[in-house]
Parts: sequence; structure tokens; C-alpha cells
Amino acid sequence: MAVTIALAGDTMLGCGVAEDPRRARPRPLFSERIRDLTTQADLFVLNLGCALSERGTAALARGRPFPFRAPPAAAGALTDLGVDAVTLANDHALDYGAEALADTRLLLAGVGIQSVGAGADTEAARNPVILKAGGLTVGLLAVTDHPAHCAAGPGTPGVAHADLRRGTPRWLTDRIRSVRHETDVTVVSVHWGPTMVGRPVPYVRRAADAFVDAGATLVAGHAAHLFHGFTRRVLFDLGDFIGDYATHPVLRNDLGLLWLVTLDEDGPRRTEAVPIALDHAHTRLADQAEYRWIAERLTEACAPLGTKVTRRDNSLVTSWPSGRG
Repeated sequence: MAVTIALAGDTMLGCGVAEDPRRARPRPLFSERIRDLTTQADLFVLNLGCALSERGTAALARGRPFPFRAPPAAAGALTDLGVDAVTLANDHALDYGAEALADTRLLLAGVGIQSVGAGADTEAARNPVILKAGGLTVGLLAVTDHPAHCAAGPGTPGVAHADLRRGTPRWLTDRIRSVRHETDVTVVSVHWGPTMVGRPVPYVRRAADAFVDAGATLVAGHAAHLFHGFTRRVLFDLGDFIGDYATHPVLRNDLGLLWLVTLDEDGPRRTEAVPIALDHAHTRLADQAEYRWIAERLTEACAPLGTKVTRRDNSLVTSWPSGRG
């Protein structure tokens, strides 16, 4: 038995993205071909980089120059894509405070989307969610290495936080081992590393090794706003999925990937990365020129990691033989 999980990185539905649907003749946030890919997967998990709420106060006082909040109606964009779970362990979960975080979690639950990586206290934030598909149980954990002041505490709402620069804490590896023991597949989603860098920094590499050693079937990272190279078990950075961000002319954070990973109890069998383009408040499949740029960039990023990328139709594919490793 195997399951195909669609994975997307930073998904920001606030600011200009939230305003776009209110225009007289808005275009959809995601193209029909994107929706076809995500809804056909057995599961779809993404990192939600904003609150879904009409309450709360922007966290400008805590040095957040870009607080993100989307109206509750934005949840419809997630259900249209067939999202099964979102990770909230990131630096934007508390942009509008604990009230907005509580609204986000409640709203998502109300439309059938599970959330992980944030909660009413430490234990709730660190708890996994269990998904089922393809005859397999999939355990999903989420953690972020920044910012420390957003960490949940005893009786204090917040996110699951671990200072990975200082090493992987025992509670986190123990939690991964526990989830792996109880499920067929264990996915660790982690918001880590600096932004706008094209490769994983050394402490991210070390943390990834620790997660895999603890039993993670797949590690999916995000935060850089750029996609990185990957190994069989570690997608170091998924890149962005939607936003209204300024585009870097060289790093091209407006070009990204939608990831489709087929895996079983022994690990990933195949990783397919579908090139996408992020226009302002709209995500679509990449055109031919954009596809070539993304393919070259991913091939270059994967080479030092020993991963060979094959171009196939509109996607980029890597397959591995069955078995552990």
C-alpha cells in the first residue's frame, strides 16, 4: 500500500491576496490545473502563513513589519483545493494574537481541515494529527525554530517551538519516535532557517538528520520563500505557494514547486515536483520558460545532495527503489 501526499509551502492568504477576491471581477486564487493536482492526491498538507480571523491586534509592537491575517471566507480557498491539514508552526500564527489563532483553529476544524503545530498550551501545540488514506495511517507533526516569543507555554497559547540552532531537543525526537511507533508513515513539517537563501544552512542539515534518525518517514521544510534541493526523505524547503510578495529579480521567489510524494511504510518511492508560478494573488502552472528556469535551478540544487532530477512532461521526477534508506 502507498499514499500520495501533495505538499505546498508558505501559503499566505492575507494582505493583497485577501483583497483580490473583493474586486469586481476577481480571478481565482489558484488555477484549475493546480486544483486538479491537489484534489487528486490522497492527502494535501500545506503551511498556512497567516491567521484566519476578523479579531485581534496586529503584532507590530513585537517587531512584525508584515503581520498577515485573512478573512474567514479565505478558508474556502483551502477547501476548494482539497486541503486535509495545515501546519501552523511558523512565525505568522500569532500575527494577530491568541484570539485570532484560536479563531483560525476553530474555523479550520469547522470546514474539516485539521491543524497542527499550534494550540492552547505546550502539549496541544506539540501534539500530532493522524490522517488516514490509501489504507495507511499518516502521523503529522509540526515545529518551528522561530520566533521564540511565539512558543506555547503551560497555559499559554502559541506554537510548537524548538531552537534547532542549538540542536534538536529530546522532547522532539521522542515525539517523532512515538508517532512513528503508532502510525505507518510519519511526516515532520518544520519551519526553519533564514529567509531568501537558496540552500539549507548547516544546522538545518543536522536537524534533518536527527528527525530521520528518530523515525521520520518524510521531512518537509519551509521558511526560505525559495525551494531547495531534496533527498529521498528530506524536502529541505518547499518554497512558497501563494502570496503578494515582492519578487527578487535573481532569486525568483515567484517561481516554485507543488510537491507530490508517493510513499509507504518504507519511505518515499517517488517525488514529483510540479513547477508553478506565483503571480500576485494567483498561482498557476509554470509556462515553458518558467519551467526551464525552475528545472535548471532544482537540478543544480539537488546535485550536491546526490539526487538526480528527470524532466517529464510538466513535472520533475525522482524515483527511488523500495526499501529503507
